[in-house]
Amino acid sequence: MIYKVNQNIVKTLIFTSLALIAFAANSVLCRLALGEKTIDASSFTTIRLLSGAIVLLLITGISNNKSKATTKGSWSASLMLFLYAITFSFAYITLDTGTGALILFGSVQITMILLSLISGNRLHIIEWTGITISFAGFVYLILPGVSTPSTTGFLLMTTAGIAWGIYTLKGRGSNNPLTDTAYNFFRTIPLVIILAIVTMQNAQYSFEGIVLAVLSGGIASGIGYAIWYVALGGLSSTQAAVVQLLVPVIAAFGGVIFVSEVVTLRLTISATMILGGILMVVLGRYYYVRLRLRHRT
Repeated sequence: MIYKVNQNIVKTLIFTSLALIAFAANSVLCRLALGEKTIDASSFTTIRLLSGAIVLLLITGISNNKSKATTKGSWSASLMLFLYAITFSFAYITLDTGTGALILFGSVQITMILLSLISGNRLHIIEWTGITISFAGFVYLILPGVSTPSTTGFLLMTTAGIAWGIYTLKGRGSNNPLTDTAYNFFRTIPLVIILAIVTMQNAQYSFEGIVLAVLSGGIASGIGYAIWYVALGGLSSTQAAVVQLLVPVIAAFGGVIFVSEVVTLRLTISATMILGGILMVVLGRYYYVRLRLRHRT
């Protein structure tokens, strides 16, 4: 029994880490494509979602998954996925990286924690303290890059955060993450086609922009989101909300590793605060559950 529990913890840890790395890579790819104006937001979103659908459906077909799970995603999850992708892309036209990250992850946190509370889950003092410390560390990390956002950019990124939070919560009960994610991407195609037709006259793209969109959609988004759905099976709603604050930290350390950027005191302090806060949320929930079980017995 203990071995099985430890196995599940390790599995959750590995898949959560891989998903967060994919999210960080996705942020970098999006900023490279949209920030450098190698492609317009509509074309980037169109290629991103189409490539994600194609890659996932190919993997699903090759794996010949014979699982008895009958779920194949949902239209509501697909709508949230499309809404997140389109508003995220257009928001970064007017927002800088730091401001966009603050609005996005702030919205994700608020959405997931509020919905968790509404559904009847109650957080205890250790979890609230961990959430506060993690978010403070996140704000401290991105503070130098934060500027006053445009109203349009703020509303778009807030919408993206809410949509992503709901999409994440819909994946917590997934019995077949790969198939669910594949069909969620596949169901966005009608909306993608409409988007492509409506914005066709304003399309601007380059070879570099297309490559970045394909990498973002096929690998960082498609495969990354499938991995995230696997990880969600071992995370509470609050844990899933808080761990995503690690994405900017991972992206920053990626810059240190691959671009020879310097490890700053701000990055070290921020990473310590976020990791410490996440540890409080995770362990706090663990000991809270154990305490409740003891009282029942």
